[in-house]
Amino acid sequence: MKVTVVGAGNVGATCAQAIAEKGIVKEVVLVDIKDGLAEGKSLDLWQTAPVNYYDTRIVGSTNDYSKTADSEVVVITSGVPRKPGMSRDDLISINAGIVKSVTENVIAHSPNAKIIIVSNPLDVMTYCAYLTAKKSKNEVFGMAGILDTARYRAFLAEELDVNPKDIQALLMGGHGDTMVPLPRYTTVSGIPVTELIDADKLDAIIDRTKKGGGELVNLMGTSAWYAPGSAAAQMVEAIVLDQKRIFPCCAYLEGEYGLKDIYIGVPVKLGKNGIEQIIEVKLNDEEKALLEGSAKSVKDVMNVLDDMRLFD
Repeated sequence: MKVTVVGAGNVGATCAQAIAEKGIVKEVVLVDIKDGLAEGKSLDLWQTAPVNYYDTRIVGSTNDYSKTADSEVVVITSGVPRKPGMSRDDLISINAGIVKSVTENVIAHSPNAKIIIVSNPLDVMTYCAYLTAKKSKNEVFGMAGILDTARYRAFLAEELDVNPKDIQALLMGGHGDTMVPLPRYTTVSGIPVTELIDADKLDAIIDRTKKGGGELVNLMGTSAWYAPGSAAAQMVEAIVLDQKRIFPCCAYLEGEYGLKDIYIGVPVKLGKNGIEQIIEVKLNDEEKALLEGSAKSVKDVMNVLDDMRLFD
């Protein structure tokens, strides 16, 4: 079985490494547009196999998608970061062109692949890949909620001084400042988190989670890669092993939660067929309002892509 990761930057290389070390597929193909980058990182990663005890082969390719043929899953991390002076529309235009081209190449060689989008802006780039691939909505989806909940859980574990393995949480909505953490659905070994932490401290953690990506950019001068790469690899594992995991993912809604024709984060069941079920949890009025507000922000960005008329 083969998995492809497109984009050999920090996120893509980390994702490829995490998949390889899980030992769940025979081959990981790493593709990049920059000459020699994917080959070099793949060779470096392959040389860790005797040290880290895995036998997944890692192959690099400079824009040769023939090596990706018949991939079970393709993770797309390609795109450019937003630079000073660049508008949101500029970023969408550039990255949409990249994601569209990559998706076309992916589909040409692996028409049955499940496609996971990591490129930013996440929600609209997932929509872009869906329009390009012309595949079932359950086969094109985005990684966002797993990363966001990981940050949320990590912050809670630190504050409560507990093992992060024991924390379960749910976040919904767009990837970014409008995400919707749900404290009612956050537990520590089954104990509601609201019984373990003061409301003001929980609100502060929620706010920090919403700004989690920005915090890392401010510290490092670039966006994160360890957690995003690992989150995407966890999604790959759920699909390849048909684990039926319940994850928050960027999925296409057609009426669920009262939302239609939108890619946004919701809980799903992830298995060999991709998104096998969109799970509708009960939301109170405040949570519904927050989700609807997040959906409006996401839809505004999706409309920017529609107005570019790349798919006429």
